[in-house]
Amino acid sequence: MADEASIFVGGGGEGHAAPQSLLLRYGNRHGLVAGATGTGKTVTLQVLAEGFSAAGVPVFMADVKGDLAGIAAAGSVTHKLHEPFMARAKTIGLDLQYRSFPVTFWDLFGDQGHPIRATVAEMGPLLLSRLLELTDPQEGVLNVAFRLADEEALPLLDLKDLQALLVFIGENSDTISTRYGLVATASIGAIQRRLLVLENEGGAKLFGEPALDLADLMLCDAAGFGRVNILAADKLMQSPRLYATFLLWLLSELFETLPEVGDPDKPKLVFFFDEAHLLFQDAPRALVSKVEQVARLIRSKGVGVYFITQNPADVPETILGQLGNRVQHALRAFTAKDQKDLKMAAETYRDNPAFKTEEAIRDVGTGEAVTSFLEAKGIPGVVQRTLIRPPSSQLGPIDPALRARLMVASPLKGKYDTVIDRESAYEKLRARADAAAKEAAAEAAPEARGGSPWEQRPAAEDDGLRNARRYDGGAREAAPKRAPASRADSIGTTMAKSFARQIGTKAGQAVVRGILGSLFRSR
Repeated sequence: MADEASIFVGGGGEGHAAPQSLLLRYGNRHGLVAGATGTGKTVTLQVLAEGFSAAGVPVFMADVKGDLAGIAAAGSVTHKLHEPFMARAKTIGLDLQYRSFPVTFWDLFGDQGHPIRATVAEMGPLLLSRLLELTDPQEGVLNVAFRLADEEALPLLDLKDLQALLVFIGENSDTISTRYGLVATASIGAIQRRLLVLENEGGAKLFGEPALDLADLMLCDAAGFGRVNILAADKLMQSPRLYATFLLWLLSELFETLPEVGDPDKPKLVFFFDEAHLLFQDAPRALVSKVEQVARLIRSKGVGVYFITQNPADVPETILGQLGNRVQHALRAFTAKDQKDLKMAAETYRDNPAFKTEEAIRDVGTGEAVTSFLEAKGIPGVVQRTLIRPPSSQLGPIDPALRARLMVASPLKGKYDTVIDRESAYEKLRARADAAAKEAAAEAAPEARGGSPWEQRPAAEDDGLRNARRYDGGAREAAPKRAPASRADSIGTTMAKSFARQIGTKAGQAVVRGILGSLFRSR
C-alpha cells in the first residue's frame, strides 16, 4: 500500500517488521482505541492525529489530561524517551523525523483556547434533558418550551432566554396546559433548579453567540496539513455530563449540516471521542439510538469517528459493530467480570493462527497493541500484535507561553472572543411584560376609570373634598386637630387604605370609592 494513501501505525508480525497501516479511504469507517490506564492509548491517539493531519485531514480531539497539546511542538532529542523512541523506530523500519503540526486550541471556558459555543436551540430538548438529568415529565415540559419558542418566534440563544421562557410558561401554565398538555409548575421549578446548577458549574458559557461555525473545524494550513483542533477538557471533565453532551452535540451538528459525499479518498474530518464511556453511562435509550444513527450515517458525510475508552464493553454492541479500525491495548483481567470482558473483546477480531487473541490482549506491554484495520473492499484485517510507532511531535503538555503565541497566530483570532447578545426570547418577553405593565397602569389611572370630577382634580384644587370637609364659602381655616377616631372609623379607614394599597384592579378601586363616598355623604 502506498504511504500517501495510508497512515503508518506500527510494525506487526515476526520481529515487528510488517507495516500496519490504516487506509485513508477507510478512515471514515470509524474506529476504536481501547486499553487499560497506562497502556499507551494517548500515544496511539497522537500518532493517528499526526497521520491524518499529514494527509490533509482536519482532526478534532479533546485533551482530557492536557498532554495532547504537545502535537503543536516538535519532538526533541533532549526528551527522556528520545533513545527508546529511536530504538523502536529502527525496529519497525521507521525513519523518525521530529516535527510539529498545525493546531487550533478551543476551550469552552475561554481560558486555554478560542471560546466554543452553541445556542440553546441548536442543542435541542433531547441533549439538554440529558445534560440537566431531567425526568420524563420534566423533559416533556422542556419539549413544550421549545415548541412554544418556535411558534411564538422567541429565539433561544443562551440560558437567560430559556429561563425567561420557563417563567413565562409558569405564569401562563393554565392556558399552555390546555393547548399542549399538562405543564406542572413543579416540573418547571425542577428545570429551573437544574439550570441553576448548570450555571454554577460554568455551563452557561457553552450557550450563546457567536456560535461555532463548523467550517472552522475543517481548515488546513498553507502546506496542506489538516489543522488539529484540540479542546481543552481538563477543567471540563469536572462536569463529565457537560463534556459528553457537548461532544455529542458537535457530532450531531456535523451529521445534520454536512452534505453527502459518498466514499471519498480520505475523510473530510476525523473526530476522536475520548473517555467515550461517559457518553453511554446511564444514557437513556433515545440517546443511545441517536448515537447509533449518527455512527451509521455520518460515514457518508466523510466524517470518521474514533471512540477512545478503557474497555470495549463500554460501547454498546450496536455501535461497536460500526467500528472497523481497531487498536486494542492491554486489558487486565483481575476479576471475573474483567475476564469475561477480555474474552468478548477477543471474539470481535479476525483470528490470527500465530497466536491466541485473548492471550495477546492480556499480555501486550506498554506501547504495544493488538490491531486490526480494514483492508481492500472493507474486509477486517487479520489481528496483529503491533509495536506502535513513536510520535513525531512532542509527547506531553506544552509551555503556556507557546500556547499563547499559537493563539495569537491562529487564523481564528478575534472571531469568537466577544460575546454577542442580540434580541432573543429574554428581550422579547421582557418587552411584552413592560407593555403589559404600562397598559395596566393606564387602566388604573383616574381618567381611564372615568371617576367622579373630584377624583380627577389636582391636589391643589381639592377644596377639602379629599379630606371630607364641608365647603365654607371660601374661608379656608386651619383644620382643627382630629379627635381620636372611633373603633368603627379606624376599621373603615384601615380597610380603605388596605384596598387602595393592595388591590390594583378596577373592582378594588370601586370599593374604595364607595367607602369614601359613603363617609362623605354621612357628614
